[in-house]
Amino acid sequence: MGTSCLVFRVTWAARPTGRRLAAVRNLRQLVFVYLCSERFMIVPGVLCLLIGGAAVSGPAPVQLRAPTLDTVALVSSLRGQPDSMPRWKLNIATDTIRPRRRRAIEISEWYSRRLTIHRYVAYATIPIFALQYAAGNQLYTKGAGAPTWAKTMHRVGATALAGMFTVNTVTGAWNWWDSRSAPQGRVLRTVHALTMLGADAAFTYAGAKLSNEAETSGDKRRLHRTIALASMGVSIASGLAMKIMNR
Repeated sequence: MGTSCLVFRVTWAARPTGRRLAAVRNLRQLVFVYLCSERFMIVPGVLCLLIGGAAVSGPAPVQLRAPTLDTVALVSSLRGQPDSMPRWKLNIATDTIRPRRRRAIEISEWYSRRLTIHRYVAYATIPIFALQYAAGNQLYTKGAGAPTWAKTMHRVGATALAGMFTVNTVTGAWNWWDSRSAPQGRVLRTVHALTMLGADAAFTYAGAKLSNEAETSGDKRRLHRTIALASMGVSIASGLAMKIMNR
């Protein structure tokens, strides 16, 4: 095979150019015929069989499968074993702020009755205040020469005011103590009670101490008038505050 190829190569190189072209064409035809012959086709067939066999006999491809859970077996194994089941506990913090419940406040049945008496007596003091002012003004300006009605009405009015203030002091103080646990309006009730106690003390001092001295002394008469008018003003202002603000 090697000798024939060398002879062919030498012979082909010695030929002239036209013949060389013809020889190339003949060589191409011979190669094509050789490749298409049955003997040459056996070689690629054998190679294909070898490659296919190697692919079949190679390692099997790896298949990835997700792990499965046998729920039937799990339930069967846990049946009859309640302690093995998972448990969840809700832990509540002990320092959790809980809303405060409103506490019920009990007030006696007489609270409203005393309050009604207290109000009507307070309303009744207003005309007596006016009468006392008119009679006291006559006594202040004229002294011993004041008319008789002024002297009489002033004493009657003073006695009536003493009784009214006594009634309102008892009913007011009782209701204040009975409603001491109620936070609504507690400050206003306390201020009203203190101011009315102050007015009580002032009226008592003006009536019991200064009334007799005012008949003979101008200074005592002036002091008696000032204390009485101040007590009237405090009483009216405190009563109006309770009427307007205590809702």
